[in-house]
Amino acid sequence: MKRPWKALLVALLLLVPFPATASSHGSLSWVAAWGTSPTTVPASDTTSFEDQTLRQVVHLSVGGGSVRVRLSNEFGAEPLVIGEARVARRAGGTAIEPRTDRRLTFGGRASVTVPAGAPLLSDPVALPVRADSDLVVSIHLPKRTRGNTVHAFPYQDGWVAAGNATGAADITPTAVLGKWHFLTGVSVSGRGEAVVALGDSITDGAETTRGANRRWPDLLARRFQQDRRLRDLGVVNQGISGNRLLHDPNPPAGHPAEGYANYFGQSALRRFDRDVLAQPGVGHVVVLLGVNDLGHPGTSAPLSEKVGAEDIIGAHRQLIARAHAAGVRIYGGTILPFEGDTLGFHSPENEAARQQVNRWIRTGGEYDGVIDFDAATRDPADPERLRTAYDSGDHLHPNDAGMAAMAEAVPLRLFR
Repeated sequence: MKRPWKALLVALLLLVPFPATASSHGSLSWVAAWGTSPTTVPASDTTSFEDQTLRQVVHLSVGGGSVRVRLSNEFGAEPLVIGEARVARRAGGTAIEPRTDRRLTFGGRASVTVPAGAPLLSDPVALPVRADSDLVVSIHLPKRTRGNTVHAFPYQDGWVAAGNATGAADITPTAVLGKWHFLTGVSVSGRGEAVVALGDSITDGAETTRGANRRWPDLLARRFQQDRRLRDLGVVNQGISGNRLLHDPNPPAGHPAEGYANYFGQSALRRFDRDVLAQPGVGHVVVLLGVNDLGHPGTSAPLSEKVGAEDIIGAHRQLIARAHAAGVRIYGGTILPFEGDTLGFHSPENEAARQQVNRWIRTGGEYDGVIDFDAATRDPADPERLRTAYDSGDHLHPNDAGMAAMAEAVPLRLFR
């Protein structure tokens, strides 16, 4: 016997809007507040830890009432044993605010093993945190552990202490950590979105004041906090010094770059899904890449990897397509000038390619918006060079003032 009322009920249900999900605009969800891109290490980096605590500092771009921490063993060849991990607000130096100290758990367990090649996300922990503040993550490594999943150039000190000092209000360091080890993300509960800065050393913060958080993404996050309409936006710095769009590190045999090139990370095309699309709450990405694709072949990479403007533009088009397929807005940053650089990147041919790429970014209409970092930092009297006041000294990387000019060049209307 047919029941027409059932068909009518199904039709009516299809017309009823479903409740908003946790990722919908305006609903409480998780937003990336800090992040960094992991890389492997060169063979010469034999750093290891055993029955030691790593106390590492990260700077949050947005606040929230709860936090989650992402650890990583993605470049480890063996399981990573975490004896205990804790999180707290920083009091200054190596000290934490004891009343804010919280133990992290992972599926309810305080001690956990991370398989080789895998990341690990903590359970949520109630801990109110503010934008533009420091958070301390302390990790105890009870077994001998190779330090082979890192971010090599954090421009922020961390520390090593003996034994399990994760819950100590202050520690007596046995060494200074010059890299972030096994730590790749912090997200907070909130109602906003994340803006991911995908780039190379200029985004990573090269030549900025160590520990001062003066990278251009840090300064952009402060601009967001000054605008009541944008205070819920997190900014995640996914810059890697030496990173390229098209190629992984590949130092010529016997070249000094064998001692550091692995820190340059996987190509942007390879890491885009992990470092951008997997970020909690991602809604926007700013791309500033291409200078190393021009400059590395013949310096720290073989000449066979030489690319032209069309190759770089093709890689940008891939990032645009992948962002749009995921519903993420994507903005193109023009490549900064680098005539006279001390790394040997500049040549008339590379300058012509830079101009061609920048022209396409500005006028091609394929990005959802343009951020003209080139115009913001070039010398008006010699546009192929950095403005002297913004030059760190190597004629490639901006100093603190140059980073501020870059942050000011970002049109906030893109995010409203």
